[in-house]
Amino acid sequence: MTPALALIALLLDVIFGWPDRWYRRIGHPVTWLGRLIGALEQRLNRGQARRLKGIATTLIAIAAAALPAILLQDLLGFWVAAILAWPLVAARSLHDHLRAVLHPLQHGDLTAARHATAMIVGRDVTQADQAALTRASLESLAENASDGVIAPLFWAMVAGLPGIAAYKAINTLDSMIGHKNARYHQFGWFAARLDDVANWLPARLTALLLALASGSPRSWRIARRDARAHRSPNAGWPEAAMAGALNVRLSGPRAYGDRTSAEPWLNEAAPDPQVADLDRGIGLYRRALMIAAALLLTAAIA
Repeated sequence: MTPALALIALLLDVIFGWPDRWYRRIGHPVTWLGRLIGALEQRLNRGQARRLKGIATTLIAIAAAALPAILLQDLLGFWVAAILAWPLVAARSLHDHLRAVLHPLQHGDLTAARHATAMIVGRDVTQADQAALTRASLESLAENASDGVIAPLFWAMVAGLPGIAAYKAINTLDSMIGHKNARYHQFGWFAARLDDVANWLPARLTALLLALASGSPRSWRIARRDARAHRSPNAGWPEAAMAGALNVRLSGPRAYGDRTSAEPWLNEAAPDPQVADLDRGIGLYRRALMIAAALLLTAAIA
């Protein structure tokens, strides 16, 4: 029944999202995990044997998420497990964040668009023009469609509530400590590698879903050709598929604070995306979700 669990979690998230009043009152499961990871990092990321301490932090965080999920699924049954899986899918949140970028761009308000874009990307967009904001938003849409939606659904389908809970712990660990800088290079090494493994197949499934949703063989062709040029072993797949589907170029050089990262282009020969392409990308994302839901329903009733 795990495909049905994943489907119900997706439908609940699409319909309700995670209400702001709940977030203000109790937070969110990911923020609870984040507090645990942050406390462990502050305590352990010092002195000698940082790589071993990082491995211990990673295993503790995953256990803290997965073990209660195993007990709750066994004790409370399928429907409660499906409801508990609901906040671990971010389909509605991702859609709403991208719409929050699109609306000011459509009205020429770059200040508001930069603020909204900064909520979903790690790069510096304080001086970004319309094309850079659109490109960054489309990349975030593609990558987070994988990390925030398809990967959680995949692991829920594989292992139910424990699977999606463990995945969210891994993904949160990577976002918090999986950085290649002096502070986290050793401590977050294991978390980053584990996230690469957990996202390997979902990233490629996301690319395939985007290609199917586009109805264009170019999307999958560009994904297969350009994905490996990306700095990430996984993110390049959905991003390249999005670039091919919309016939725009994505990735490329970007600013992180006071440094510029010379990333290669995906679908380099295509033009920069325009505001209308962001609207098209959001529509493509919605169609990909519909295909994913249909596949989960087929698996649930098979």
